Amino acid sequence: MSRLTTKAGLIGGALLLLLTACSPAEPAGQQDKTVIGFSMHNLIDERWQRDRDHFEASIREAGADVITLTAGGDENKQAAQAEKLLERGVDVLVIVAQNTESPLLGAVIEKAHSKGVKVLSYARLIKNADTDFYVSIDNVKVGELQAEEILKRAPQGNYVYIGGGQTDNNAVLLRDGSIRVLEKHKDRVTVVADDYSADWKPEEAYKHMKAALARTGGSIQGVVAANDGTAGAAVQALSELGLAGKVPVSGQDAELEALQRVVRGTQAMTIFLPIENMAKAAADAALAFAGGQEPVSNHKVPNGKKDVPSHLLEPVVVTKENVATTVVKAGYAAMEDVFQGIPKEQWPQP
Repeated sequence: MSRLTTKAGLIGGALLLLLTACSPAEPAGQQDKTVIGFSMHNLIDERWQRDRDHFEASIREAGADVITLTAGGDENKQAAQAEKLLERGVDVLVIVAQNTESPLLGAVIEKAHSKGVKVLSYARLIKNADTDFYVSIDNVKVGELQAEEILKRAPQGNYVYIGGGQTDNNAVLLRDGSIRVLEKHKDRVTVVADDYSADWKPEEAYKHMKAALARTGGSIQGVVAANDGTAGAAVQALSELGLAGKVPVSGQDAELEALQRVVRGTQAMTIFLPIENMAKAAADAALAFAGGQEPVSNHKVPNGKKDVPSHLLEPVVVTKENVATTVVKAGYAAMEDVFQGIPKEQWPQP
């Protein structure tokens, strides 16, 4: 064998070793770095893209790696992806559940624990399972704030409640908070419609709003919508009867289109979730578990099986009057984007 042939063989072998070492198929547990698995239900809404980006950035800034898989709204696919992450040897598994009551996720948690892997529920609490930790917003508080803000603007009359997906425990908690507040004012407020919207789909919310308007002959004075997607659908249905801006509508997530509706007056308010802080809190908790430590909690939330140690963050109400001092000041949204198409002299002064 010539020296040239030998040298080529050595180079080829080295390249093969390098490619093998860099292969994305390498089990996470065989790597030197801590690896966090992140299983997400979907990325349809703008806010979930922000959650992903901030969570991944926080993990990587700490010197660890993260593998994110997204299920596109399919609970069966999510369970399969979560198991795939466990097979790849992740050190901790973080899940944004498509269906918080799915027994498939309960089975995933059992499998994770058999491997010594902790499981953290992010934003949506997995029910009836041995969930190790939960990071989210205080969703009951969000629901209360939504109803209270609409009551300020419409203290009496017919109300419509439009919820999110019933398989998401957050939607249940939001409704609990809102209905609790509205019931305190039942001497002057009548809830004429109270519906969940399957999978938080705006088209479902639109159907509910249209049906409520039809039943009441358009006599609706307030709408409590669980998030900005359902709020946008409600505003669309109201606009078709010339009622947009005349009937206050709540929202949540501070999505850009919702913020634009707020400053134009067709949506009364939204809720700013400190997503960057929430994602960092989840990353910190996951990394604490990976290091053999218990994350710091400030609540315990029952999930049907146990009181889950939790870190809950405070929501912030955003209105036309405070948009500049909340989401804009926080760097979450730019003034020129929020007030796009509105003459600059009408923008809030710093």
